[in-house]
Amino acid sequence: MASLLALLSSVLWGTADFVGGYLTKKHKAAIVTAASQVFGLAMGIILVISTNSFIRPNFAWNGYLIPGIFSSVAGFLGLVVFYQGLATGSMGVVSSIGSLGAIIPIAIAFINGERPHQHQIYGMVIALIGAFCASGPEVLKGSQLKPILLGIAAMFLFGTALSFMAIGSKVSSLLTMTTMRAFSVTIALFLAIIFRNFGSFKKNEIGPLAFMGCADFLANLFLGIATTKGLVSVAMVLGSLVPIATALLAYRILHERLHKVQYLGIALAIAGVSLTSLV
Repeated sequence: MASLLALLSSVLWGTADFVGGYLTKKHKAAIVTAASQVFGLAMGIILVISTNSFIRPNFAWNGYLIPGIFSSVAGFLGLVVFYQGLATGSMGVVSSIGSLGAIIPIAIAFINGERPHQHQIYGMVIALIGAFCASGPEVLKGSQLKPILLGIAAMFLFGTALSFMAIGSKVSSLLTMTTMRAFSVTIALFLAIIFRNFGSFKKNEIGPLAFMGCADFLANLFLGIATTKGLVSVAMVLGSLVPIATALLAYRILHERLHKVQYLGIALAIAGVSLTSLV
């Protein structure tokens, strides 16, 4: 169950990133991120009310409120940087480097004493290499400094967000994710008031924005639950195969040709997932 949820989060994130990359070519990355997360917050509130899942928050580090807030700040900044990088046109570079953010929570899990089986460790390494290669041939060529720096920034911010998300999920994955969205939307509204820019989206862009926000929320939720049902390190790796979903969507919808390195990446990811999922 944990592996399935983590893989599903990759599919949802990959789809959300595909939509986000399209929208940020027309609008500023921060505006797209903020607008989409309003829909994510709405979904979180509906789920909390409908499932009667509310728990009174506390200000302890091992609760859901404080980790949710820190994860929100890191995740929001990570998405802004990530989508800004995608808008530069070097999608492969930014996506490949950003996908390595899982290394941070994996390292923390190892420090805390988590010890996967040897074949699972091999599988995690193979899967991460596959995700990196699936981003495309740009990772093997020279690139401008800006997308590389944006990718590195996104990697550290995503890794930090995932680490705090895993802490909060021990109490409640749903409340942690809803806290994340509530705080990020608050930040977005504050910035919108300061800069007097609430975006100017067309009617036909509301649907993609809503899908993007809900998919991102569910991806976080599923990965958070996965970290409580199995090894954190395994869940983080399986949840980091985002570039594969993005590449396949680009192939299917935009009719972009997959390169040899991407086929290799997909094959490695499948092999890595198979090894990692073995008990």
